[in-house]
Amino acid sequence: MSGSEKDRLAALVIDQHCVFQQALAGSRKRYPTREFESFAAVMRQYVDATREDEMLHRCVVRAVNGLVEYLQSERKRVPDEVLLEAERLECLLFLGYDPHFDGDEPPGL
Repeated sequence: MSGSEKDRLAALVIDQHCVFQQALAGSRKRYPTREFESFAAVMRQYVDATREDEMLHRCVVRAVNGLVEYLQSERKRVPDEVLLEAERLECLLFLGYDPHFDGDEPPGL
């Protein structure tokens, strides 16, 4: 994948992160699950595109670093699915593996 495509994906990640942040600040009654899911989907695309790269876009790292802790401190009630997906995104980006097997379980489990 070309560098310009990775730059485009990084910009999409930041755009979706901003949309999610605005939705978090906008409504205190409902949790912006749809906006978070959009952010997570673009983030997974970025991770897939940069899987073999040694360097990441700094702005993407800022958006994901400490995401679970931020979400827990931002609201008292955060849906469990959101926290699990945030943890998954951190593992995918920084550790390079998916902590959720989803059908890829080792034999015998």
